Amino acid sequence: MRQTIRTLFALVLLLTGIYWSPASAVPAEPVEADSIVAVVGDEVITLYDLRTRLDSALKQLKKQGTPLPPQDVLERQLLERMIMDRVQIQFARETGLRVDDAQLEQAIGRVAANNKMTPQQFRLALEKDGINYAVFREEIRGEMTMVRLREREVESKIVISDGEVDMYLANQTSIGGGEEYELAHILLRAPESASPEQLQKLRQRGEQALKRAKAGENFAALTATFSDAPDALQGGSLGWRPLDRLPQLYAETAVRMQPGEVSDLLRSSAGFHIVKLLGRRGGKGQASIQQTHARHILIKINEVVSETEARRKMENLRERLVNGGDFAELARLYSQDGSAAKGGDLGWISPGDTVPEFERAMDALKDKELSPVVQSPFGMHVIQVLERRQRDVSEERQRAAARQALRERKLDDAYQDWLRQTRDRAYVEIRLEEK
Repeated sequence: MRQTIRTLFALVLLLTGIYWSPASAVPAEPVEADSIVAVVGDEVITLYDLRTRLDSALKQLKKQGTPLPPQDVLERQLLERMIMDRVQIQFARETGLRVDDAQLEQAIGRVAANNKMTPQQFRLALEKDGINYAVFREEIRGEMTMVRLREREVESKIVISDGEVDMYLANQTSIGGGEEYELAHILLRAPESASPEQLQKLRQRGEQALKRAKAGENFAALTATFSDAPDALQGGSLGWRPLDRLPQLYAETAVRMQPGEVSDLLRSSAGFHIVKLLGRRGGKGQASIQQTHARHILIKINEVVSETEARRKMENLRERLVNGGDFAELARLYSQDGSAAKGGDLGWISPGDTVPEFERAMDALKDKELSPVVQSPFGMHVIQVLERRQRDVSEERQRAAARQALRERKLDDAYQDWLRQTRDRAYVEIRLEEK
């Protein structure tokens, strides 16, 4: 396997465990050598990395009041999550997806503002809590990278046809305004090409978790012990969702359950699942929806145009618009979207018609206001809202809600499938010793 010079040097130190002090050949006290617990692509995860993540997870679980699982079990779960993170970050790097320092500082600035602090005050607060700021920055960069990767590789490729909407509406008695369900879940992820022996071993592990859940053990503690889902340390909670915005397998199960009840062991292409219904509440549908008449200019990101270059081009176009440039004319000249011929006009947009990043930015604008440069899975946009209206048209409302529900339902399953496939394609060698 090809290794970088830095990785080779790290390997030499880690494998030999030699620590040399120029002042003395004999250390004052014994020093425990670090060791490699996993190799992911051309990078390593060390025991120090794992123990650092473990300390953080233990503090989080204690803060939440969640009973702690055995340390060796939690170590294994955390190592798998660290491997999944590394696999995604490496894939992003190999395919040219980057979060530059300017974008990172903007994100941290928003986090600071949400905590009613300046970026400098926020940094000092982190350091006061014993959090290394440089490490924190890179963790945020990693989170942003994985979010954008999910948007590019999964969300942008989900297509909902009119026929799917028609079929969905034909099989639903109400859309978007009925009961909401709060679920928690455990996912035991199966490799894409799992052997019968692997599946049997995974099923036995799932049955063990199920038996303990049915016996009344703390479900949040069980998710920390067993679940491979990203939300495992948050108790596996999916939050409150209408039935039509849950993964289909979960929706079909939840509708037959009572609050506090635990499902049987469920099987999907992603692996095995256990679902607990935490609560159910009623709700009323909207009498109308807000529609937005908007236009935009799009510069796409592809193999030829990098994210940085697309942003630079869009910033230049936005500056021309701010200085009085004609939006429709610039859209016809430069926009790489089907709406270019109409001056970027998208017509009337209902909730759920566009990807979440575009919709959030559009909804934040006042009429005639020009957005900052907005990134979505399709590329870089500048958006302008022309006008808004309230429409009490049940058919349009139902179709918009159905389209959004189908998108969210497909997204959960598609993301788990993509994660499993990406993990299986990566080179991973686990060296953590069994205890």
